[in-house]
Amino acid sequence: MQRLKQLYDWLDNRTGIKEHLREVLFETVPGGSRWRYVWGSTLTFTLMIQFITGIFLWMGYSASGQTSWESVHYIQEHMTGGHFLRGLHHWTAQVMTVLLVLHLMQVVIDGAYKAPREINFWFGIILLQLVLALSLTGYLLPWDQKGYWATKVATDIMGSTPLIGETMKQLVLGGADYGHHTLTRFFALHAGILPLSVIGLTVGHIYLFRRHGLTPKKPIKKADEFFWPEQVLKDSVACLAVLVTILVLHFAFNGAHLDAPADPSSAYPARPDWYFLFLFQFLKYFPGHWEVLGAVVLPGIAMTLVFLMPIIGKSERGHRFNIGLLFGILAFAGILTFLAVNADRNNPTYIASKEQAAREAAIVKELAENGIPPEGALALLQGPKLFAQHCASCHTHGGENGLGNPVEPSAPDLKGFASREYLTELLHPERFMSAKFFGKTAHAKKSKMYDFLQDEFDGIDDDKDMRADMDLLIKAISAEAKLASQSKVDLEDREAIMKGRELFDEIGCIDCHALGGWNAEDYSAPDLTGYGSREWMLGIVHDPEHERFYGKKNDRMPAFGKDEKLTRRQMERIVDWLRGE
Repeated sequence: MQRLKQLYDWLDNRTGIKEHLREVLFETVPGGSRWRYVWGSTLTFTLMIQFITGIFLWMGYSASGQTSWESVHYIQEHMTGGHFLRGLHHWTAQVMTVLLVLHLMQVVIDGAYKAPREINFWFGIILLQLVLALSLTGYLLPWDQKGYWATKVATDIMGSTPLIGETMKQLVLGGADYGHHTLTRFFALHAGILPLSVIGLTVGHIYLFRRHGLTPKKPIKKADEFFWPEQVLKDSVACLAVLVTILVLHFAFNGAHLDAPADPSSAYPARPDWYFLFLFQFLKYFPGHWEVLGAVVLPGIAMTLVFLMPIIGKSERGHRFNIGLLFGILAFAGILTFLAVNADRNNPTYIASKEQAAREAAIVKELAENGIPPEGALALLQGPKLFAQHCASCHTHGGENGLGNPVEPSAPDLKGFASREYLTELLHPERFMSAKFFGKTAHAKKSKMYDFLQDEFDGIDDDKDMRADMDLLIKAISAEAKLASQSKVDLEDREAIMKGRELFDEIGCIDCHALGGWNAEDYSAPDLTGYGSREWMLGIVHDPEHERFYGKKNDRMPAFGKDEKLTRRQMERIVDWLRGE
Protein backbone atom coordinates (compact mmCIF):
# COMPACT_ATOMS: atom_id res chain seq x y z
CA MET A 1 0.00 0.00 0.00
CA GLN A 2 2.84 2.38 0.83
CA ARG A 3 4.39 1.80 -2.58
CA LEU A 4 1.06 2.40 -4.31
CA LYS A 5 0.68 5.65 -2.39
CA GLN A 6 4.17 6.69 -3.43
CA LEU A 7 3.36 5.89 -7.07
CA TYR A 8 0.10 7.85 -6.84
CA ASP A 9 1.87 10.83 -5.27
CA TRP A 10 4.52 10.72 -7.97
CA LEU A 11 1.82 10.64 -10.70
CA ASP A 12 -0.07 13.49 -9.01
CA ASN A 13 3.11 15.56 -8.81
CA ARG A 14 3.55 15.21 -12.58
CA THR A 15 -0.08 15.48 -13.70
CA GLY A 16 -2.20 16.96 -10.92
CA ILE A 17 -4.52 13.97 -11.11
CA LYS A 18 -5.84 14.42 -7.55
CA GLU A 19 -7.32 17.78 -8.35
CA HIS A 20 -8.90 16.50 -11.59
CA LEU A 21 -10.48 13.50 -9.83
CA ARG A 22 -11.74 15.69 -7.01
CA GLU A 23 -13.30 18.05 -9.52
CA VAL A 24 -15.05 15.20 -11.31
CA LEU A 25 -16.14 13.09 -8.33
CA PHE A 26 -17.27 15.91 -6.12
CA GLU A 27 -19.24 17.80 -8.75
CA THR A 28 -22.62 18.92 -7.44
CA VAL A 29 -25.67 17.05 -8.73
CA PRO A 30 -28.65 19.44 -8.44
CA GLY A 31 -31.57 17.73 -6.76
CA GLY A 32 -29.43 14.69 -5.92
CA SER A 33 -28.56 11.57 -7.90
CA ARG A 34 -31.18 10.12 -10.24
CA TRP A 35 -31.52 7.11 -12.50
CA ARG A 36 -32.55 9.39 -15.37
CA TYR A 37 -28.98 10.73 -15.49
CA VAL A 38 -27.35 7.36 -16.33
CA TRP A 39 -27.82 7.41 -20.11
CA GLY A 40 -24.74 9.45 -20.91
CA SER A 41 -22.55 7.12 -18.85
CA THR A 42 -24.02 4.00 -20.44
CA LEU A 43 -23.39 5.43 -23.89
CA THR A 44 -19.78 6.21 -23.02
CA PHE A 45 -19.46 2.66 -21.66
CA THR A 46 -20.87 1.06 -24.83
CA LEU A 47 -18.68 3.29 -26.97
CA MET A 48 -15.62 1.98 -25.12
CA ILE A 49 -16.78 -1.61 -25.73
CA GLN A 50 -17.12 -0.84 -29.44
CA PHE A 51 -13.65 0.66 -29.72
CA ILE A 52 -11.98 -2.20 -27.81
CA THR A 53 -13.78 -5.04 -29.62
CA GLY A 54 -13.43 -3.21 -32.93
CA ILE A 55 -9.65 -3.03 -32.61
CA PHE A 56 -9.40 -6.78 -31.95
CA LEU A 57 -11.76 -7.57 -34.83
CA TRP A 58 -9.65 -5.31 -37.06
CA MET A 59 -6.68 -7.60 -36.38
CA GLY A 60 -8.42 -10.46 -38.19
CA TYR A 61 -10.30 -8.56 -40.86
CA SER A 62 -9.32 -8.03 -44.50
CA ALA A 63 -11.38 -5.71 -46.69
CA SER A 64 -11.90 -6.94 -50.26
CA GLY A 65 -14.48 -8.79 -52.31
CA GLN A 66 -12.49 -12.03 -52.01
CA THR A 67 -11.41 -11.76 -48.37
CA SER A 68 -14.04 -9.87 -46.32
CA TRP A 69 -16.51 -12.71 -45.81
CA GLU A 70 -13.66 -15.15 -45.54
CA SER A 71 -11.89 -13.18 -42.80
CA VAL A 72 -15.13 -12.70 -40.85
CA HIS A 73 -15.79 -16.45 -41.11
CA TYR A 74 -12.27 -17.03 -39.80
CA ILE A 75 -12.89 -14.61 -36.91
CA GLN A 76 -16.21 -16.24 -36.08
CA GLU A 77 -15.21 -19.89 -36.40
CA HIS A 78 -11.47 -20.15 -35.83
CA MET A 79 -9.99 -17.10 -34.09
CA THR A 80 -9.68 -17.55 -30.35
CA GLY A 81 -12.55 -15.63 -28.77
CA GLY A 82 -13.60 -14.33 -32.18
CA HIS A 83 -17.19 -15.54 -31.95
CA PHE A 84 -17.64 -13.77 -28.61
CA LEU A 85 -15.86 -10.60 -29.78
CA ARG A 86 -17.99 -10.28 -32.89
CA GLY A 87 -21.20 -10.98 -30.97
CA LEU A 88 -20.28 -8.39 -28.35
CA HIS A 89 -19.48 -5.82 -31.03
CA HIS A 90 -22.68 -6.51 -32.96
CA TRP A 91 -25.11 -6.46 -30.05
CA THR A 92 -23.49 -3.46 -28.41
CA ALA A 93 -24.14 -1.55 -31.64
CA GLN A 94 -27.82 -2.54 -31.48
CA VAL A 95 -28.12 -1.54 -27.83
CA MET A 96 -26.34 1.79 -28.47
CA THR A 97 -29.09 2.84 -30.86
CA VAL A 98 -31.71 2.27 -28.15
CA LEU A 99 -29.61 4.09 -25.53
CA LEU A 100 -29.20 7.07 -27.84
CA VAL A 101 -32.96 7.38 -28.25
CA LEU A 102 -33.48 7.08 -24.48
CA HIS A 103 -30.81 9.71 -23.87
CA LEU A 104 -32.43 12.04 -26.40
CA MET A 105 -35.82 11.55 -24.75
CA GLN A 106 -34.38 12.37 -21.31
CA VAL A 107 -32.65 15.50 -22.62
CA VAL A 108 -35.79 16.80 -24.35
CA ILE A 109 -38.15 15.99 -21.46
CA ASP A 110 -35.85 17.67 -18.93
CA GLY A 111 -35.31 20.66 -21.20
CA ALA A 112 -31.56 20.07 -21.18
CA TYR A 113 -31.35 21.43 -24.72
CA LYS A 114 -32.22 24.99 -23.71
CA ALA A 115 -29.79 27.90 -23.41
CA PRO A 116 -26.92 27.80 -22.70
CA ARG A 117 -26.83 24.12 -23.76
CA GLU A 118 -27.84 24.49 -27.43
CA ILE A 119 -24.42 23.62 -28.86
CA ASN A 120 -24.15 20.55 -26.65
CA PHE A 121 -27.58 19.41 -27.87
CA TRP A 122 -26.49 19.86 -31.48
CA PHE A 123 -23.33 17.90 -30.74
CA GLY A 124 -25.55 15.11 -29.44
CA ILE A 125 -27.75 15.11 -32.54
CA ILE A 126 -24.68 14.88 -34.77
CA LEU A 127 -23.32 12.07 -32.57
CA LEU A 128 -26.60 10.20 -33.03
CA GLN A 129 -26.22 10.44 -36.79
CA LEU A 130 -22.57 9.40 -36.64
CA VAL A 131 -23.41 6.32 -34.57
CA LEU A 132 -26.10 5.36 -37.11
CA ALA A 133 -23.50 5.88 -39.84
CA LEU A 134 -21.12 3.59 -37.94
CA SER A 135 -23.83 0.93 -37.79
CA LEU A 136 -24.56 1.32 -41.50
CA THR A 137 -20.93 1.13 -42.61
CA GLY A 138 -20.19 -1.76 -40.24
CA TYR A 139 -23.15 -3.73 -41.56
CA LEU A 140 -21.55 -4.07 -44.99
CA LEU A 141 -18.11 -5.17 -43.83
CA PRO A 142 -18.84 -8.92 -43.54
CA TRP A 143 -19.78 -8.72 -47.24
CA ASP A 144 -22.58 -11.23 -46.70
CA GLN A 145 -26.00 -11.28 -48.29
CA LYS A 146 -27.81 -9.52 -45.46
CA GLY A 147 -25.28 -6.70 -45.14
CA TYR A 148 -24.84 -6.26 -48.88
CA TRP A 149 -28.55 -5.93 -49.66
CA ALA A 150 -29.33 -3.86 -46.56
CA THR A 151 -26.62 -1.40 -47.55
CA LYS A 152 -27.94 -1.35 -51.10
CA VAL A 153 -31.34 -0.23 -49.80
CA ALA A 154 -29.75 2.52 -47.68
CA THR A 155 -27.50 3.84 -50.44
CA ASP A 156 -30.36 3.75 -52.97
CA ILE A 157 -32.26 6.02 -50.58
CA MET A 158 -29.22 8.31 -50.51
CA GLY A 159 -29.13 8.27 -54.30
CA SER A 160 -32.68 9.65 -54.47
CA THR A 161 -31.53 13.00 -53.01
CA PRO A 162 -32.19 15.73 -55.62
CA LEU A 163 -29.22 17.13 -57.55
CA ILE A 164 -26.44 15.58 -55.45
CA GLY A 165 -27.87 12.12 -54.74
CA GLU A 166 -26.23 10.14 -57.54
CA THR A 167 -22.90 11.92 -57.08
CA MET A 168 -22.93 11.17 -53.34
CA LYS A 169 -23.84 7.56 -54.02
CA GLN A 170 -20.99 7.08 -56.51
CA LEU A 171 -18.60 8.74 -54.09
CA VAL A 172 -19.60 6.37 -51.29
CA LEU A 173 -19.63 3.27 -53.51
CA GLY A 174 -16.34 4.12 -55.20
CA GLY A 175 -17.93 3.73 -58.63
CA ALA A 176 -21.20 2.96 -60.34
CA ASP A 177 -21.79 -0.30 -58.48
CA TYR A 178 -20.80 -2.24 -55.36
CA GLY A 179 -17.38 -3.84 -55.29
CA HIS A 180 -13.90 -3.77 -53.82
CA HIS A 181 -13.76 0.03 -53.57
CA THR A 182 -17.11 0.09 -51.77
CA LEU A 183 -15.68 -2.16 -49.09
CA THR A 184 -12.46 -0.22 -48.69
CA ARG A 185 -14.35 3.07 -48.44
CA PHE A 186 -16.84 1.74 -45.94
CA PHE A 187 -13.99 0.25 -43.92
CA ALA A 188 -12.11 3.55 -43.96
CA LEU A 189 -15.26 5.29 -42.76
CA HIS A 190 -16.08 2.66 -40.15
CA ALA A 191 -12.60 2.19 -38.68
CA GLY A 192 -11.10 5.63 -39.27
CA ILE A 193 -13.06 8.73 -40.18
CA LEU A 194 -16.27 8.09 -38.22
CA PRO A 195 -14.59 6.91 -34.97
CA LEU A 196 -12.29 9.94 -34.98
CA SER A 197 -15.32 12.17 -35.53
CA VAL A 198 -17.18 10.44 -32.70
CA ILE A 199 -14.22 10.82 -30.35
CA GLY A 200 -13.86 14.50 -31.18
CA LEU A 201 -17.55 15.26 -30.72
CA THR A 202 -17.75 13.12 -27.56
CA VAL A 203 -14.88 15.07 -26.01
CA GLY A 204 -16.63 18.32 -26.94
CA HIS A 205 -19.96 16.96 -25.65
CA ILE A 206 -18.46 16.00 -22.29
CA TYR A 207 -16.57 19.29 -22.03
CA LEU A 208 -19.76 21.32 -22.59
CA PHE A 209 -21.65 19.07 -20.19
CA ARG A 210 -18.99 19.69 -17.54
CA ARG A 211 -19.14 23.39 -18.23
CA HIS A 212 -22.91 23.71 -17.83
CA GLY A 213 -23.58 20.81 -15.45
CA LEU A 214 -26.68 18.66 -15.12
CA THR A 215 -30.12 20.05 -15.87
CA PRO A 216 -32.45 18.80 -13.13
CA LYS A 217 -36.12 18.10 -13.82
CA LYS A 218 -38.17 20.74 -12.06
CA PRO A 219 -39.46 21.11 -9.45
CA ILE A 220 -36.42 20.02 -7.46
CA LYS A 221 -37.58 17.93 -4.50
CA LYS A 222 -34.28 16.67 -3.05
CA ALA A 223 -31.16 18.30 -1.71
CA ASP A 224 -28.06 18.54 -3.89
CA GLU A 225 -25.51 15.71 -3.67
CA PHE A 226 -22.00 15.10 -4.92
CA PHE A 227 -21.45 12.97 -8.01
CA TRP A 228 -19.57 10.53 -5.77
CA PRO A 229 -20.74 8.09 -4.50
CA GLU A 230 -24.50 8.05 -5.21
CA GLN A 231 -24.57 8.97 -8.91
CA VAL A 232 -21.43 6.93 -9.60
CA LEU A 233 -23.15 3.92 -8.06
CA LYS A 234 -26.27 4.41 -10.20
CA ASP A 235 -24.14 4.85 -13.33
CA SER A 236 -22.18 1.70 -12.51
CA VAL A 237 -25.31 -0.37 -11.92
CA ALA A 238 -26.78 0.93 -15.20
CA CYS A 239 -23.60 0.07 -17.12
CA LEU A 240 -23.65 -3.42 -15.58
CA ALA A 241 -27.30 -3.83 -16.61
CA VAL A 242 -26.41 -2.79 -20.16
CA LEU A 243 -23.55 -5.29 -20.24
CA VAL A 244 -25.82 -8.07 -18.97
CA THR A 245 -28.38 -7.18 -21.65
CA ILE A 246 -25.71 -7.36 -24.35
CA LEU A 247 -24.48 -10.73 -23.07
CA VAL A 248 -28.02 -12.12 -22.89
CA LEU A 249 -28.63 -11.05 -26.50
CA HIS A 250 -25.30 -12.54 -27.56
CA PHE A 251 -26.02 -15.95 -26.04
CA ALA A 252 -29.71 -15.94 -26.94
CA PHE A 253 -29.00 -15.33 -30.64
CA ASN A 254 -25.70 -17.24 -30.72
CA GLY A 255 -23.56 -14.21 -31.43
CA ALA A 256 -23.69 -12.20 -34.63
CA HIS A 257 -25.33 -13.66 -37.72
CA LEU A 258 -23.25 -14.37 -40.81
CA ASP A 259 -25.13 -14.98 -44.04
CA ALA A 260 -23.78 -16.51 -47.24
CA PRO A 261 -21.24 -14.38 -49.18
CA ALA A 262 -22.71 -11.41 -51.04
CA ASP A 263 -24.06 -12.40 -54.44
CA PRO A 264 -25.27 -9.48 -56.61
CA SER A 265 -26.98 -11.91 -58.99
CA SER A 266 -29.17 -13.51 -56.32
CA ALA A 267 -32.79 -12.74 -55.43
CA TYR A 268 -32.11 -12.02 -51.77
CA PRO A 269 -34.97 -10.05 -50.10
CA ALA A 270 -33.28 -6.69 -49.48
CA ARG A 271 -34.09 -5.10 -46.13
CA PRO A 272 -32.22 -2.50 -44.06
CA ASP A 273 -31.42 -3.19 -40.41
CA TRP A 274 -34.22 -2.60 -37.91
CA TYR A 275 -33.31 1.03 -37.10
CA PHE A 276 -33.84 2.02 -40.76
CA LEU A 277 -36.78 -0.30 -41.33
CA PHE A 278 -39.32 2.45 -40.67
CA LEU A 279 -37.89 4.52 -43.53
CA PHE A 280 -37.99 1.47 -45.81
CA GLN A 281 -41.67 1.03 -45.00
CA PHE A 282 -42.33 4.75 -45.36
CA LEU A 283 -40.98 4.72 -48.93
CA LYS A 284 -43.62 2.17 -49.96
CA TYR A 285 -46.19 4.96 -49.78
CA PHE A 286 -44.25 7.14 -52.25
CA PRO A 287 -43.94 5.25 -55.56
CA GLY A 288 -42.04 6.42 -58.59
CA HIS A 289 -40.90 10.04 -58.71
CA TRP A 290 -42.64 10.69 -55.38
CA GLU A 291 -39.93 8.63 -53.63
CA VAL A 292 -37.80 11.72 -53.05
CA LEU A 293 -40.60 13.14 -50.89
CA GLY A 294 -40.53 10.13 -48.55
CA ALA A 295 -36.80 9.55 -48.67
CA VAL A 296 -35.45 13.09 -48.37
CA VAL A 297 -38.00 15.91 -48.02
CA LEU A 298 -40.19 14.73 -45.13
CA PRO A 299 -37.36 13.10 -43.12
CA GLY A 300 -35.32 16.25 -43.77
CA ILE A 301 -38.11 18.45 -42.37
CA ALA A 302 -38.42 16.24 -39.28
CA MET A 303 -34.65 16.32 -38.68
CA THR A 304 -34.58 20.10 -39.15
CA LEU A 305 -37.32 20.52 -36.53
CA VAL A 306 -35.35 18.34 -34.12
CA PHE A 307 -32.25 20.41 -34.78
CA LEU A 308 -34.21 23.63 -34.12
CA MET A 309 -35.58 22.41 -30.78
CA PRO A 310 -33.36 24.79 -28.71
CA ILE A 311 -34.87 27.72 -30.60
CA ILE A 312 -38.44 26.41 -30.65
CA GLY A 313 -38.31 25.48 -26.97
CA LYS A 314 -37.49 28.93 -25.56
CA SER A 315 -41.09 29.25 -24.41
CA GLU A 316 -43.04 26.73 -22.36
CA ARG A 317 -45.41 26.18 -25.27
CA GLY A 318 -42.44 25.55 -27.56
CA HIS A 319 -41.02 23.08 -25.04
CA ARG A 320 -44.28 21.15 -24.98
CA PHE A 321 -44.29 21.19 -28.79
CA ASN A 322 -40.77 19.68 -28.80
CA ILE A 323 -41.82 16.89 -26.46
CA GLY A 324 -44.88 16.16 -28.60
CA LEU A 325 -42.79 16.26 -31.76
CA LEU A 326 -40.21 13.81 -30.42
CA PHE A 327 -42.79 11.32 -29.16
CA GLY A 328 -44.74 11.73 -32.39
CA ILE A 329 -41.68 10.89 -34.48
CA LEU A 330 -40.81 7.90 -32.28
CA ALA A 331 -44.40 6.60 -32.32
CA PHE A 332 -44.59 7.05 -36.10
CA ALA A 333 -41.28 5.22 -36.57
CA GLY A 334 -42.43 2.45 -34.22
CA ILE A 335 -45.70 1.95 -36.10
CA LEU A 336 -43.94 1.86 -39.47
CA THR A 337 -41.39 -0.64 -38.12
CA PHE A 338 -44.22 -2.86 -36.85
CA LEU A 339 -45.98 -2.66 -40.23
CA ALA A 340 -42.76 -3.60 -42.04
CA VAL A 341 -42.09 -6.57 -39.77
CA ASN A 342 -45.73 -7.71 -39.94
CA ALA A 343 -45.79 -7.43 -43.74
CA ASP A 344 -42.69 -9.62 -44.02
CA ARG A 345 -44.07 -12.09 -41.50
CA ASN A 346 -47.13 -12.61 -43.72
CA ASN A 347 -45.28 -12.59 -47.03
CA PRO A 348 -44.77 -16.20 -48.30
CA THR A 349 -42.28 -15.08 -50.96
CA TYR A 350 -40.17 -13.22 -48.40
CA ILE A 351 -40.29 -16.14 -45.97
CA ALA A 352 -39.28 -18.63 -48.68
CA SER A 353 -36.40 -16.37 -49.79
CA LYS A 354 -35.15 -16.04 -46.21
CA GLU A 355 -35.32 -19.78 -45.67
CA GLN A 356 -33.43 -20.40 -48.91
CA ALA A 357 -30.82 -17.83 -47.86
CA ALA A 358 -30.42 -19.61 -44.52
CA ARG A 359 -29.90 -22.95 -46.29
CA GLU A 360 -27.29 -21.44 -48.59
CA ALA A 361 -25.50 -19.88 -45.63
CA ALA A 362 -25.34 -23.26 -43.89
CA ILE A 363 -24.04 -24.92 -47.07
CA VAL A 364 -21.27 -22.42 -47.72
CA LYS A 365 -20.12 -22.44 -44.08
CA GLU A 366 -19.89 -26.23 -44.18
CA LEU A 367 -17.98 -26.17 -47.46
CA ALA A 368 -15.66 -23.43 -46.20
CA GLU A 369 -14.34 -25.81 -43.55
CA ASN A 370 -12.66 -27.80 -46.34
CA GLY A 371 -10.91 -24.69 -47.67
CA ILE A 372 -11.81 -21.56 -49.63
CA PRO A 373 -10.65 -21.09 -53.24
CA PRO A 374 -8.54 -18.03 -54.18
CA GLU A 375 -11.51 -16.39 -55.93
CA GLY A 376 -13.41 -16.29 -52.65
CA ALA A 377 -16.09 -18.17 -50.72
CA LEU A 378 -18.87 -17.25 -53.16
CA ALA A 379 -17.31 -19.74 -55.59
CA LEU A 380 -18.18 -22.51 -53.10
CA LEU A 381 -21.88 -22.00 -53.83
CA GLN A 382 -21.48 -22.21 -57.59
CA GLY A 383 -21.22 -26.01 -57.53
CA PRO A 384 -24.47 -26.63 -55.62
CA LYS A 385 -26.26 -23.83 -57.51
CA LEU A 386 -25.24 -25.26 -60.90
CA PHE A 387 -26.22 -28.73 -59.71
CA ALA A 388 -29.64 -27.45 -58.63
CA GLN A 389 -30.11 -25.72 -61.99
CA HIS A 390 -28.84 -28.41 -64.37
CA CYS A 391 -28.71 -31.76 -62.56
CA ALA A 392 -31.42 -31.82 -59.89
CA SER A 393 -34.19 -32.50 -62.40
CA CYS A 394 -32.99 -36.13 -62.22
CA HIS A 395 -30.25 -36.50 -59.60
CA THR A 396 -30.36 -35.60 -55.92
CA HIS A 397 -27.66 -34.86 -53.38
CA GLY A 398 -28.65 -36.45 -50.10
CA GLY A 399 -32.30 -36.31 -51.15
CA GLU A 400 -32.06 -32.59 -51.94
CA ASN A 401 -31.37 -30.40 -54.94
CA GLY A 402 -27.99 -29.21 -53.65
CA LEU A 403 -29.45 -26.09 -52.02
CA GLY A 404 -31.39 -27.77 -49.25
CA ASN A 405 -34.70 -28.27 -51.07
CA PRO A 406 -36.08 -31.85 -51.03
CA VAL A 407 -36.74 -33.33 -54.48
CA GLU A 408 -37.78 -36.72 -55.85
CA PRO A 409 -34.95 -38.44 -57.77
CA SER A 410 -35.30 -40.25 -61.09
CA ALA A 411 -31.57 -41.05 -61.27
CA PRO A 412 -28.93 -41.99 -58.67
CA ASP A 413 -28.36 -39.79 -55.64
CA LEU A 414 -24.80 -38.44 -55.92
CA LYS A 415 -23.93 -37.45 -52.36
CA GLY A 416 -20.62 -39.07 -51.42
CA PHE A 417 -20.23 -40.40 -54.98
CA ALA A 418 -17.48 -43.04 -55.34
CA SER A 419 -16.67 -43.07 -51.63
CA ARG A 420 -16.52 -46.39 -49.78
CA GLU A 421 -19.76 -45.60 -47.98
CA TYR A 422 -21.51 -44.78 -51.25
CA LEU A 423 -20.36 -47.97 -52.96
CA THR A 424 -21.25 -50.10 -49.94
CA GLU A 425 -24.87 -49.03 -50.35
CA LEU A 426 -24.90 -48.94 -54.17
CA LEU A 427 -23.50 -52.47 -54.60
CA HIS A 428 -25.79 -54.10 -52.08
CA PRO A 429 -28.04 -56.51 -54.02
CA GLU A 430 -31.16 -55.08 -52.38
CA ARG A 431 -30.19 -51.41 -52.85
CA PHE A 432 -28.84 -51.27 -56.40
CA MET A 433 -32.35 -51.08 -57.88
CA SER A 434 -33.80 -48.83 -55.20
CA ALA A 435 -35.19 -45.38 -56.01
CA LYS A 436 -32.03 -43.87 -54.55
CA PHE A 437 -29.90 -45.44 -57.26
CA PHE A 438 -31.03 -47.05 -60.54
CA GLY A 439 -34.61 -48.03 -59.68
CA LYS A 440 -36.19 -45.18 -61.66
CA THR A 441 -33.88 -45.35 -64.67
CA ALA A 442 -34.04 -47.31 -67.92
CA HIS A 443 -31.36 -49.61 -66.47
CA ALA A 444 -33.94 -51.04 -64.07
CA LYS A 445 -35.75 -52.85 -66.88
CA LYS A 446 -32.84 -55.09 -67.76
CA SER A 447 -29.57 -54.94 -65.86
CA LYS A 448 -26.70 -57.41 -66.06
CA MET A 449 -25.20 -55.63 -63.06
CA TYR A 450 -28.25 -56.35 -60.93
CA ASP A 451 -28.29 -60.00 -62.00
CA PHE A 452 -24.57 -60.25 -61.21
CA LEU A 453 -25.03 -58.84 -57.71
CA GLN A 454 -27.93 -61.22 -57.08
CA ASP A 455 -25.89 -64.21 -58.22
CA GLU A 456 -22.62 -63.36 -56.45
CA PHE A 457 -23.67 -61.50 -53.31
CA ASP A 458 -27.20 -62.60 -52.40
CA GLY A 459 -27.23 -63.10 -48.62
CA ILE A 460 -24.23 -60.83 -48.08
CA ASP A 461 -25.58 -59.60 -44.73
CA ASP A 462 -25.28 -63.09 -43.24
CA ASP A 463 -22.12 -64.32 -44.97
CA LYS A 464 -18.86 -62.94 -43.52
CA ASP A 465 -16.69 -64.23 -46.38
CA MET A 466 -19.00 -62.67 -48.97
CA ARG A 467 -18.94 -59.39 -47.03
CA ALA A 468 -15.14 -59.47 -46.89
CA ASP A 469 -14.92 -59.99 -50.68
CA MET A 470 -17.31 -57.08 -51.28
CA ASP A 471 -15.26 -54.85 -48.97
CA LEU A 472 -12.13 -55.64 -50.99
CA LEU A 473 -13.91 -54.79 -54.25
CA ILE A 474 -15.24 -51.55 -52.81
CA LYS A 475 -11.80 -50.48 -51.58
CA ALA A 476 -10.27 -51.17 -54.99
CA ILE A 477 -12.96 -49.32 -56.98
CA SER A 478 -13.22 -46.39 -54.56
CA ALA A 479 -9.44 -45.93 -54.57
CA GLU A 480 -9.70 -45.00 -58.26
CA ALA A 481 -11.45 -41.76 -57.25
CA LYS A 482 -8.49 -40.50 -55.22
CA LEU A 483 -10.84 -38.63 -52.87
CA ALA A 484 -9.08 -36.28 -50.50
CA SER A 485 -11.46 -37.30 -47.72
CA GLN A 486 -10.20 -40.89 -47.74
CA SER A 487 -6.64 -40.49 -49.00
CA LYS A 488 -5.24 -41.56 -45.63
CA VAL A 489 -7.19 -44.83 -45.46
CA ASP A 490 -6.46 -45.56 -49.13
CA LEU A 491 -2.76 -45.31 -48.33
CA GLU A 492 -3.12 -47.56 -45.29
CA ASP A 493 -5.15 -50.14 -47.26
CA ARG A 494 -2.81 -50.51 -50.25
CA GLU A 495 -2.55 -54.28 -49.79
CA ALA A 496 -6.33 -54.71 -49.52
CA ILE A 497 -6.80 -52.54 -52.63
CA MET A 498 -4.45 -54.77 -54.61
CA LYS A 499 -6.38 -57.84 -53.46
CA GLY A 500 -9.60 -56.13 -54.49
CA ARG A 501 -8.24 -55.53 -57.98
CA GLU A 502 -7.32 -59.20 -58.26
CA LEU A 503 -10.78 -60.20 -57.06
CA PHE A 504 -12.28 -57.85 -59.65
CA ASP A 505 -10.80 -60.09 -62.34
CA GLU A 506 -11.48 -63.40 -60.58
CA ILE A 507 -15.23 -63.02 -60.06
CA GLY A 508 -15.89 -61.73 -63.57
CA CYS A 509 -16.32 -57.95 -63.19
CA ILE A 510 -13.67 -57.68 -65.90
CA ASP A 511 -16.08 -59.28 -68.37
CA CYS A 512 -17.96 -55.97 -68.68
CA HIS A 513 -15.95 -53.28 -66.88
CA ALA A 514 -12.34 -52.22 -67.18
CA LEU A 515 -10.24 -51.39 -64.17
CA GLY A 516 -7.12 -50.23 -65.98
CA GLY A 517 -6.24 -50.65 -69.65
CA TRP A 518 -9.65 -49.80 -71.10
CA ASN A 519 -10.39 -50.02 -74.81
CA ALA A 520 -13.75 -49.79 -76.55
CA GLU A 521 -13.68 -53.25 -78.19
CA ASP A 522 -13.21 -55.32 -75.03
CA TYR A 523 -15.84 -53.89 -72.67
CA SER A 524 -19.61 -53.35 -72.81
CA ALA A 525 -20.14 -51.33 -69.59
CA PRO A 526 -18.69 -48.08 -68.22
CA ASP A 527 -14.94 -47.96 -67.74
CA LEU A 528 -14.06 -48.00 -64.02
CA THR A 529 -10.48 -46.90 -64.59
CA GLY A 530 -10.26 -43.71 -62.55
CA TYR A 531 -13.91 -44.16 -61.50
CA GLY A 532 -15.05 -41.13 -59.50
CA SER A 533 -11.84 -39.19 -60.15
CA ARG A 534 -12.01 -35.59 -61.28
CA GLU A 535 -11.03 -36.54 -64.83
CA TRP A 536 -13.55 -39.42 -64.97
CA MET A 537 -16.41 -37.31 -63.67
CA LEU A 538 -15.64 -34.43 -66.01
CA GLY A 539 -15.61 -36.96 -68.86
CA ILE A 540 -19.06 -38.37 -68.13
CA VAL A 541 -20.55 -34.89 -67.57
CA HIS A 542 -18.99 -33.76 -70.85
CA ASP A 543 -20.44 -36.67 -72.85
CA PRO A 544 -22.13 -39.64 -71.12
CA GLU A 545 -22.77 -41.22 -74.54
CA HIS A 546 -19.06 -41.64 -75.09
CA GLU A 547 -18.25 -45.33 -75.53
CA ARG A 548 -16.09 -45.19 -72.39
CA PHE A 549 -19.24 -44.54 -70.33
CA TYR A 550 -22.83 -45.49 -71.26
CA GLY A 551 -22.64 -45.23 -75.04
CA LYS A 552 -26.02 -45.97 -76.63
CA LYS A 553 -27.33 -47.18 -73.26
CA ASN A 554 -27.28 -43.66 -71.85
CA ASP A 555 -30.56 -42.80 -70.17
CA ARG A 556 -31.56 -39.11 -70.57
CA MET A 557 -28.32 -37.61 -69.26
CA PRO A 558 -27.39 -34.59 -71.44
CA ALA A 559 -23.92 -34.14 -72.91
CA PHE A 560 -23.32 -30.91 -71.01
CA GLY A 561 -19.89 -30.25 -72.44
CA LYS A 562 -20.22 -31.69 -75.91
CA ASP A 563 -23.48 -29.83 -76.52
CA GLU A 564 -22.10 -26.68 -74.85
CA LYS A 565 -24.79 -26.57 -72.18
CA LEU A 566 -22.09 -25.86 -69.57
CA THR A 567 -18.63 -24.38 -69.81
CA ARG A 568 -15.57 -26.32 -68.71
CA ARG A 569 -15.33 -24.14 -65.61
CA GLN A 570 -18.97 -24.76 -64.70
CA MET A 571 -18.52 -28.52 -65.02
CA GLU A 572 -15.44 -28.29 -62.81
CA ARG A 573 -17.48 -26.44 -60.17
CA ILE A 574 -20.08 -29.23 -60.08
CA VAL A 575 -17.53 -32.03 -60.05
CA ASP A 576 -15.34 -30.43 -57.39
CA TRP A 577 -18.37 -29.89 -55.17
CA LEU A 578 -19.55 -33.49 -55.60
CA ARG A 579 -16.06 -34.67 -54.70
CA GLY A 580 -16.01 -32.45 -51.60
CA GLU A 581 -13.18 -30.31 -52.88
